[in-house]
Amino acid sequence: MKISCEEASHICNKSQYKEASFWDIVKLRFHLWYCKTCKTYSKKNSKLTSLCDKAGLSVLSEHDKECMKRDLEKRL
Repeated sequence: MKISCEEASHICNKSQYKEASFWDIVKLRFHLWYCKTCKTYSKKNSKLTSLCDKAGLSVLSEHDKECMKRDLEKRL
């Protein structure tokens, strides 16, 4: 049941994107119960995700990424 801080941060990141399983979340909650450092990380991570959602940030499409890559290669 006990997990490392590294695994806890990985599960925390997965849970922010709704990719963590129920069992992962249980393990994370148990870890956060006794680890102050990971609890702080988790709170900051949640806040960052919330701010990004509110800002309406989006990612480039694959086509735009390829165009940008070609432009950079031409300039080098």
